[in-house]
Amino acid sequence: MIKNNPPHRELVAQGALLLDVRTPAEYHEGHVPQALNLPVQELPARLHEVGPTHRPIVVYCRSGGRSAQAAQLLARAGYQVHNIGPMSAW
Repeated sequence: MIKNNPPHRELVAQGALLLDVRTPAEYHEGHVPQALNLPVQELPARLHEVGPTHRPIVVYCRSGGRSAQAAQLLARAGYQVHNIGPMSAW
């Protein structure tokens, strides 16, 4: 299930995984504290790093396109995903 515009800060405070799907270079230029960086193009091979499917995931990127792609992949894998789109929505 994909949800847009949830109370994402509250979800993360309650234990949701905050996932940054931008490139490592973009991540190192600045990211939301506590965010795990898993580039969307590497996500299928690194899905095990996301953890159990019962843990909600809040995902973001630079403009919203990659986070939407990641959210779809994660939802198909059984995760509850909250796509906030661009990092600026944080």
